[in-house]
Amino acid sequence: MRNIKLVLEYDGSDFFGWQRQPLLRTVQGEVEKAFQSLTQKEVKITAAGRTDTGVHALGQAANFQTESALPVATFYKGGNALLPDDIRILSVEEVAESFNARFSAIARHYKYVMCTKPTAIHRKFCWHIKETIDVSRMQQACPFLIGEKDFTSFCQAGAELDNFLCDVRYARFAQTGEQIVFEVGANRFLHNMVRILSGTLLRIGQGKRQPQELKDILDAKDRRIAGRTAPARGLFLVRVDY
Repeated sequence: MRNIKLVLEYDGSDFFGWQRQPLLRTVQGEVEKAFQSLTQKEVKITAAGRTDTGVHALGQAANFQTESALPVATFYKGGNALLPDDIRILSVEEVAESFNARFSAIARHYKYVMCTKPTAIHRKFCWHIKETIDVSRMQQACPFLIGEKDFTSFCQAGAELDNFLCDVRYARFAQTGEQIVFEVGANRFLHNMVRILSGTLLRIGQGKRQPQELKDILDAKDRRIAGRTAPARGLFLVRVDY
């Protein structure tokens, strides 16, 4: 049995998330359909992260096992030929049988994009903010996120997990013209974590909360204390490390 690793890019605007769902268009469903057509056998794809409806990926990692003898180059060319235009395979490689795109990952990297001016071209890829934003205030809050901490306050309410610990390696803001980007990397992320962080940090940037309050929100371990969940369209899975 061969184990094939993919790195994928996709525009999540017209998908109901990554995970396969009956009668709905999903990224997993489209990728599996393409490789089943190519190999003429059932294919089950595992992803590093199951992105939600409307979330995009610049470097989603995935893998599947197959008995097909097709060359790696054929998986790349044939897969791209069969996939819709809003999904692209960036790379394909054969990996060890033990590799699992989800459980072998040691770090994941995301970015959340906000824009301060309405845009027709990028409207599906950013959150338009009408109010004035002080990026320096949001940056002042970022150090409170670094390290292994309990992120219960930044997880979708009702999640049933063994623990809510995440080791955040970096969190920072970058601004280029009218675009403000929140970049964050960690060993794992909870459901909606980056979007809730983005919504909370925005309130700090708008002067509605103080930067040091981020520590209090973390310590509270209560989703109700944090800010709103930012819209999915601004979120990108950038890459996954192994």
